[in-house]
Amino acid sequence: MTLNLTRRATLAAALTGAMALSLGLVRAADDTIKVGILHSLSGTMAISETTLKDTMLFLIDEQNKKGGLLGKKLEAVVVDPASDWPLFAEKARELISVNKVAAVFGCWTSVSRKSVLPVFEELNSILFYPVQYEGEESQRNVFYTGAAPNQQAIPAVDYLMNEEGVERWVLAGTDYVYPRTTNKILEQYLKDKGVAAEDIMINYTPFGHSDWQTIVSDIKAFGSAGKKTAVVSTINGDANVPFYKELGNQGISATDIPVVAFSVGEEELAGIDTGPLVGHLAAWNYFESVDTPENKEFIDKWHAYIGNDKRVTNDPMEAHVIGFNLWVKAVEKAGTTDTDAVLDAIIGLETPNLTGGIAKMLPNHHITKPVLIGEIQDNGQFDVVWETEGTVPGDAWSDFLPESKMIEADWTAPINCGNYNTETKACGGAS
Repeated sequence: MTLNLTRRATLAAALTGAMALSLGLVRAADDTIKVGILHSLSGTMAISETTLKDTMLFLIDEQNKKGGLLGKKLEAVVVDPASDWPLFAEKARELISVNKVAAVFGCWTSVSRKSVLPVFEELNSILFYPVQYEGEESQRNVFYTGAAPNQQAIPAVDYLMNEEGVERWVLAGTDYVYPRTTNKILEQYLKDKGVAAEDIMINYTPFGHSDWQTIVSDIKAFGSAGKKTAVVSTINGDANVPFYKELGNQGISATDIPVVAFSVGEEELAGIDTGPLVGHLAAWNYFESVDTPENKEFIDKWHAYIGNDKRVTNDPMEAHVIGFNLWVKAVEKAGTTDTDAVLDAIIGLETPNLTGGIAKMLPNHHITKPVLIGEIQDNGQFDVVWETEGTVPGDAWSDFLPESKMIEADWTAPINCGNYNTETKACGGAS
């Protein structure tokens, strides 16, 4: 009898301890707000995306130093979708359903973003997407903090046409939705400007393409027709390294055939000899070389966090800074991380960008951004040669495509639609 009582006491104590541990774990989970980070840490896009993972860890650390959010610490949950587009959807579902994150910051390529859209819509979570893209989209659960075409591609073409006198155009891109849609917009825009079809060359290559000798030779021949020629590049990922090397190998300088890139920034240039590339261009909304107090403070804190003063900053990093700060403000305004409350609270909120202006979240889930054209320098940085006077509001739907020019996105009442037809006064769907 005594033995049975002892066993019962021991069992009761064990159960009590287990319940206490369980309650402690629940309280620990309740004491943090989880933030998902969905960036490729391996594969062809790791060259660009790894630093965005580091950026998010830095921003979360900085916010925790300020006391966290709503009295709770932020906890990063990092996954590696490995440059595998279907895996992005699986990892997004894991972050939302299993890890219970309040929001996700991630994706680079448009095919990865397209892969996760149904997941965020189904599970009603929030994605902050930090990279320039092709437009023609506005989804209720996504905030597009990178550039739309009217904030990068169109201004870049205008610069080349008006300032450089370019008459022939090579539209070179990686073979997926972003370059194809962007080039569709640019081709129509150029034709509307009076450029003949024979003065436009379009070429696509697969992800990770490495043998550029023939293509660069074709570009060189196309540029020898007696008209000023430029390359508008939407080449993504590590394929940029051999592309620029081959330009140098074939002696193509910026004075001969300038290249303006939409996916090459400081991070990509850190991996190559920039000597032959001096003078080539990139169009972004931020450069590390921008001289503002906001940018200097960010770079100093970034270097202190990462422990390496040679680690560069770039445009998608700034987009994550803007997106994260807007999310923090929206959560504070809403008093909760609840998706619907945050979606309502974030519209119209503003936060400083790193170039000295203000980023505002618009009803179409895009933001206001300045546009900058930078020249590659031999130290891997950019010298800003042109910029807009103020910020440009992101346009979700292109004014230059016949099928899109009447479409608008507005996620506020009474429209609440990502593709509202202003002629028929009807909503075409969720995105």
